[in-house]
Formats: sequence, structure tokens, C-alpha cells
Amino acid sequence: MNEPAANPAIAVRGLTKSFSGRKVVDDVALTVGEGEIAGFLGPNGSGKTTCIRMICGLLTPDAGEGQVLGLDVRRDQRRIRREVGYMTQRFSFYEDLSIEENLVFVAGLYGLPRQAVADTLSDLGLSSRKKQLAASLSGGWKQRLALAACIMHKPRLLLLDEPTAGVDPKARRQFWDEIHARAADGMTVLVSTHYMDEAERCHRINYIAYGRLVASGTVAEVIAGAHLVTLVVETDRPGALAARLRERPGVEQVEPFGATLHVTGSDRAALMAALEAENVTARPAETSLEDVFIRLMDQAEDNMR
Repeated sequence: MNEPAANPAIAVRGLTKSFSGRKVVDDVALTVGEGEIAGFLGPNGSGKTTCIRMICGLLTPDAGEGQVLGLDVRRDQRRIRREVGYMTQRFSFYEDLSIEENLVFVAGLYGLPRQAVADTLSDLGLSSRKKQLAASLSGGWKQRLALAACIMHKPRLLLLDEPTAGVDPKARRQFWDEIHARAADGMTVLVSTHYMDEAERCHRINYIAYGRLVASGTVAEVIAGAHLVTLVVETDRPGALAARLRERPGVEQVEPFGATLHVTGSDRAALMAALEAENVTARPAETSLEDVFIRLMDQAEDNMR
């Protein structure tokens, strides 16, 4: 895999963290170049949030070292917290305050002037709603308020933990347009997500499973590195055929898409033999990022047994 851009905003090695004797992050190395949007993917409970909290100075690693914005991840946690914006999974603002009042409160925490609030309201398209109570906002507008609070102090690094969970597709797209605008201005972004279309909007992606980083690179690099073959089969009985194909040697995944099946494996000859045994024909298709991540998760599960 190619190395990310020079002058990394994040360069950590060997990050490890345990809770109650259970290792939730295990020897993770992560590098994110300045101005990059880096995706952080993995199943629930894989250690993404714990990694993010160590990177932003809220948790001290049990082991590991590195720098965030040139600051030591162990010694300079207070300074790191001042230099980053961190958007948590949960909406954590006062619902009985207006958008503007919430931002005034946050500005006070950072010692920012009142003008910073006005500028941020304008920048995020919130001025017309500034008197609206946070409790009455839709999911998309709540996320916009949370983003405004995170970037008002103009951080060089933005950490987003599943920022669009539960948000409708239009609001998700608008949110990502904002993220790309920040990156175009030089801000570095590390974002965790479960959505494959969002992962594909990142400059680079990192996949973590069971606390270990198992893949890293551009989307094209990660897909190519999996060495998977995907074939499309047209059938009028997808359910029955899928059940039989899953029992065939060399078939790793079978996913129905309408009247077709996407059959995936790492050995083209074995896949073709499986299809010939069922007397069906197939055409090639591009392997998706979702196919790769399911394969990586299955491999990680096998390694844990």
C-alpha cells in the first residue's frame, strides 16, 4: 500500500488499550496526512471510538506512542484537546437552548469572542435558524449544529465518530459536502462510518476488527489487495441457488441482488467450477468495498478462534 501524504497530522504506533482485562485496541498504527479525509471503518465494538479518544487526548494508551499535530500523544494531551474538534456519536448539546445559545456556551469554553459565533452560524448556514431550540431540530440539523460547535475554534484536525448515523440520505450528502469543504481549506479529518458510500468519499480508509487494524490505503488499493473475484449469476430461483452455492468449495460470499446473485471468492477457477456444477453461467463484476470488508471481518473472526 502507498504511504499517505508527508507531514502527517496523525502518526501513532502500537496504540493499545484494555478495559477490565479485555484488550479493545491492540497494537494499532495509524497515519493520516495533513488535509486528508481518512475513513475509519469496522464493526460495532471493534475499537474505533477508543482509538479516536486516544488520538484526541481523552484516553491515555496503555502502550504505544506517536504524535497528533506534532504533539506527543501521551505528554501533550491537554494541548491536543485544544487543537482538535471531536464530534461524538451522541448529540450532546442542550436541547432547551437555541442553536445560537449552544454555540455561545461553547465559545465561552474556548474563550472565543461573540463574533466567532456569528461567523460560524453564517458559515454553516445556521443563521436563519439560530433562535430555534435544539430539541426541535431534525437529525440533519442537529449534526450541523454539532459540526459548528466542533469547528468554531478552527481546529487543524477534526475527529468525527459516526457523525451521520440515523440521518437521511440528503442530510448525509450535505454533511459530507461540508467535510470536503473543510478539507479543501486544509483541515484534516478522521471519520468513522458504517456507510460504504461514505468510505468511498475518503482519500484513504482504515479498517479495524477486534481491535486490530487489518487494512489501510485508498479504496482502490484495499479492494485490489483483497484479491477477490466477483461473478454475477442471473436466476429465477435466487434463494435455492444461493443456498447450494454457499456449500460449494471456493465460494466465500453469495449475496442476492433482485433476480441476480453476486458470487465472490479468491479463486476464479474454483468459483467457475462451482457455477458449472450448478449448470449456470455468470458474467464478471467489480468487487465492492462491502465484499472486501465482509471478507476482512470473516478473516478476523477466524483469527480470534
